[in-house]
Amino acid sequence: MQLKILLPSRVFAEIGGVTRIVAQARGGSFGILPHRRDCVSALVPGILTYASGTGSDIHLAVDEGLLVKTGAEVVVAVRNAIGGVGLGELRQAVEREFLTLDDREKEVRTVLAKLESGLIRRFAELHHG
Repeated sequence: MQLKILLPSRVFAEIGGVTRIVAQARGGSFGILPHRRDCVSALVPGILTYASGTGSDIHLAVDEGLLVKTGAEVVVAVRNAIGGVGLGELRQAVEREFLTLDDREKEVRTVLAKLESGLIRRFAELHHG
């Protein structure tokens, strides 16, 4: 398989000859083998593992995002990714970088949620009115 990991500002990695991928979704971890059916999954912050043709596992810390498998291509689009360090350090990075939201980001999310609910309510009023 061909694995491409995309960040908002750049291509993080493009890896060919991938034999399997393990990612994390809300329901838990799931695996992808080359002949699996095409699929789309929302990813949660966690560890993405893939095996290349050499058979060794490579681990990356990834933030929330999407995984899309079409044919032999798997595209992972996430907000952030960290690689090149040990598995223990990656788990700490997930907790430190991806699972904790700073106060400003929490405020922004709260405001956006209020805006979205207000917009939906107004559309419902227009539709029924």
